[in-house]
Amino acid sequence: MVVGGIRKLTLLDYPGITAATVFLAGCNLRCPFCHNAPLVLCPGKAGQIDIEEVFAYLKKRRGLLDGVCITGGEPTLDPELPWLVREIKKLGYLVKVDTNGTLPRVLRGLIDEGCVDYIAMDIKNSPAKYAMTVGVVDFDTRPVEESAALLIECGKAGRVDYEFRTTVVRGFHEEQDFHEIGRWLRGAKRYFLQEFVDSGNLVAPGLEGFGRKKMREFLEIVRRYNPGAEIRGQ
Repeated sequence: MVVGGIRKLTLLDYPGITAATVFLAGCNLRCPFCHNAPLVLCPGKAGQIDIEEVFAYLKKRRGLLDGVCITGGEPTLDPELPWLVREIKKLGYLVKVDTNGTLPRVLRGLIDEGCVDYIAMDIKNSPAKYAMTVGVVDFDTRPVEESAALLIECGKAGRVDYEFRTTVVRGFHEEQDFHEIGRWLRGAKRYFLQEFVDSGNLVAPGLEGFGRKKMREFLEIVRRYNPGAEIRGQ
């Protein structure tokens, strides 16, 4: 397990929860707008932290933090993720996992075991534009669609809490995409649009967001299918 970093306190990464965020290195996608380029492109060279250091911090912060967010990179690629989640749960924390949804088998295992409390899944674009958006030629969207259906199904059954989210980037998204995403995610508990912001550490520099006015227009499209959709950060 390569831990590429830890954010020791966040009020944003886990909705409504005071948390720490653990970053796992490595990803199977190459989204140009990814803001954690070193974890994606050079996982072996990312600033590594010993896992025991992570646990030492979490043990010290029990009673002060409520949750831990595990993100990346793509954490479901790591075969030790279930172990990590279980060990964090033993310390009494709520656990959130961020994912691109490409490994539904791993998500199902976490949900079936009951060791994850919240899953945040990125919806990169409408299915027809996924390959272009994630930077993978001939990308197969079926695992992503399976993961989305799994979260909606398990959420309705009360087995896990979840959200979907789309980072909206000029040149990648347009109005029709949000009609298609809206239809795809109809019935989802939570769906957020996030305006792209250049972190200065992108996989492909030089990208831009749309601005508040256009984001509101995209939101109104999505709300035709999912009335509870929101813009995160506005």
